[in-house]
Amino acid sequence: MFIYKSELLLTAVSLIILILLRIIITYFVRRFGKRKNKVAKRARLIMKYVDSILFIIAFIIGILIWGIRIQDIGLIASSIFAIVGIGFFAQWSVLSHLTSGVIIFFTFPYKIGDRIKIHDTDFPIIAVIEDIKAFHIKLRTDDGGLHTYPNSLVLQKGITMVAEGVQTRIVSEENKANTDKT
Repeated sequence: MFIYKSELLLTAVSLIILILLRIIITYFVRRFGKRKNKVAKRARLIMKYVDSILFIIAFIIGILIWGIRIQDIGLIASSIFAIVGIGFFAQWSVLSHLTSGVIIFFTFPYKIGDRIKIHDTDFPIIAVIEDIKAFHIKLRTDDGGLHTYPNSLVLQKGITMVAEGVQTRIVSEENKANTDKT
């Protein structure tokens, strides 16, 4: 036990620092969420991301403190990274939706309950924001339909706030030709 006294002390100090860092980050994320009228659920989602990053940092610090040789874990780590890398490449959109979810938390000017119009040429939609998740936004239309819209598309499309009673209709080429003739 006394052999590992310095390693135990360094591990305890680093854990205390990481816990204090988490408390500080939690305070600022909650404060930002309250100040910008963001939903508490979204702040908890961002804190999950922060917790994951802090866990990875703690793992790396633990490896450095305890002197685990990189050669010992190199084979395992390279195998894990290869599998994760292939998974991310195959599902790159998942990563982009997740990243967009973080960006939306800090910069999206609309909140749950707002009525918005997404300016999409193929499928314009007017709906009320029902929930904002990590990968998508749930939208409720006036006819009761529930739509999920990917976060990465939310950042790519134009969005405006609309008043109650504004309707959208999808104009097909046939209808457009008929209206042009009259």
